[in-house]
Amino acid sequence: MKYQLLTKEQFEELHIEFANFLASQQIDKKQWEEIKMNNPEAAQEEMNIFSDLIWEKVLDKTSYIEHYSEKDLNLFKCNAEHMERILVKVEKENFNFLNKEDFNWFMDHTNDKSVSFLRGKKPYASEKNTEIFDLIQKGGIISKGTLFEAIIKIL
Repeated sequence: MKYQLLTKEQFEELHIEFANFLASQQIDKKQWEEIKMNNPEAAQEEMNIFSDLIWEKVLDKTSYIEHYSEKDLNLFKCNAEHMERILVKVEKENFNFLNKEDFNWFMDHTNDKSVSFLRGKKPYASEKNTEIFDLIQKGGIISKGTLFEAIIKIL
């Protein structure tokens, strides 16, 4: 398995897509029930393959990732050949990006001397989607890039 098995809730949400996936392999509902009962390893493999297909589709469409922690805000733009990163730090006592009031303060005070920005880019060390998935596994959130693009304008 390349990525991660979808959760039970994700499988339930994607039940129509999963049924179509099984149908593309000429497995109907009755056969699927038999496979689950008599050959759980084969059933697990089908679920693994489907999960990887779904993750690939999601990751192919992912252009921006945001990662929030108490002290840092990391914004990523996932281009075809490289990833851009903006690291935001606020050197202010008891500041916490996870606190809504502090985050709003940051948004209103991006020019404050306590706010610093670091910007860089790097080529992917491995496959693009694998690196994006790794960021998600580490707590990154897929975004539309509004914050990244707003900060780029500031910089």
